[in-house]
Amino acid sequence: MSEKKQNRLPGFEHRLPVVLTTFAVFFLLAVSPQRIRVFPHWVFYSMAIGTLLPMIIVGISVNKTRWMRIEHGVVLLFCFFGCVSNIVGLMTLARAMIRRPEELTGLQLLSSSVAIWISNVLIFTLAYWQVDRGGPHARMNNTARLPDWHFPAQDFITEVAPGWRPRFIDYLFLGFCTATAFSNTEATPLTHRAKIMMMIQSLISLITIVVVGARAINILSS
Repeated sequence: MSEKKQNRLPGFEHRLPVVLTTFAVFFLLAVSPQRIRVFPHWVFYSMAIGTLLPMIIVGISVNKTRWMRIEHGVVLLFCFFGCVSNIVGLMTLARAMIRRPEELTGLQLLSSSVAIWISNVLIFTLAYWQVDRGGPHARMNNTARLPDWHFPAQDFITEVAPGWRPRFIDYLFLGFCTATAFSNTEATPLTHRAKIMMMIQSLISLITIVVVGARAINILSS
């Protein structure tokens, strides 16, 4: 199949939901309080341009294949830095809660925990979307590797819709359930990297809710 024909496949996944999700993550990271912010503002703005630009070009470019490869790399790089930022932010909050509890109000803790939890869901949603089966380009063009997650829809939709592939909303649901139930509620992880990613997301979510969020509610209710 030629590259020109691949670029026109009807299964191309539009990037608007992905762009909005990425923008939401950058917004949460950029407006996060100074006490939990790892990088200065200019780093977030540079990352925003570097991550969103390939997504936009993928949607309007004729040569989508090359830009999808670029998008794959920059999105995964962004997810790595976003995950590191959340982990460091949680460590900073935990240290402040132990050593300087009088400096943090319940409202500050609550707002910080909510921002970290939401960004955690969105960051891992982007990571799952790019990692599974080699990314959206490989999934939609039938060049996918072995699946990292098995979706139940694959067992009974095949006869009705032979070209069915998991899309961004499926990975958003996966990321949300992993952060709320601390386990897989629909898609089953099949590879080691999928299981490790879900364990990391669940651990970040668990610490955010149980340690920071619970402490914030305790202060506000007292």
